[in-house]
Amino acid sequence: MISFAAEQRFIVTGASSGIGRGVALLLNELGATVIGIGRNEERLQAMKEKARFPENVFLEQKDLVEDIAGLPSYVKQLREKYGKFQGMAYCAGVGELQPLRAVDLPAIHSLFDVNYFAPVFMAKGFADKRNNNGNRSAMVFIASSAGVHCDPGMTSYAGSKGALIATMRSVARELAPAGLRVNCVSPTVIETEMVDDITRSYAEGKYPFGLGKVSDVANVVVFLLSEQSKWITAQNYIIDCGAI
Repeated sequence: MISFAAEQRFIVTGASSGIGRGVALLLNELGATVIGIGRNEERLQAMKEKARFPENVFLEQKDLVEDIAGLPSYVKQLREKYGKFQGMAYCAGVGELQPLRAVDLPAIHSLFDVNYFAPVFMAKGFADKRNNNGNRSAMVFIASSAGVHCDPGMTSYAGSKGALIATMRSVARELAPAGLRVNCVSPTVIETEMVDDITRSYAEGKYPFGLGKVSDVANVVVFLLSEQSKWITAQNYIIDCGAI
């Protein structure tokens, strides 16, 4: 059974909603201390109020793309404030349907800022040995099945997630000698606040078990952050109900 101690601290980005909120609440339920990062203070507070052990949930309101180059320093500031970290779940992300004919440079830059550049620089900060607990510390990044196999109209989104998957495989091999593990989790459509009726109708016809739930993804992320997965790194777990 997976369990954590309160002394084990985890950064969770995107903690105010969706998969990030699910991961933060599950980590806390299993005993860990969570530093939840998100842009919306009200929704962060609502997440904390739902926590089993709210005294072990700390909130950080921040837009990660405001100063991407400064994110390693931000992780250092968090460590100075809370202590060294056992793990990080990068769950912040944005999706956008954008066929090739509609692609423009500012839009693709904006999407890559959230889905690729910010997680890379957060990883750089976490990997600094002064900021993590060393051997068996772990990072998990929410990518997407679109980074491996995608439908038309995902030019920018698929590119950002595919780049994230490839980069984190390289990072995992780089950090393995230090005992740090790095994995990606790549879900397809998950039932969150972002899913509209059109997407829901499409997905329900494609996936034999119906839409995925936040808990379906959170359970895998927390497993990969735990000691139960101590021999797993450089992997990308696709959660898509067998659609690929």
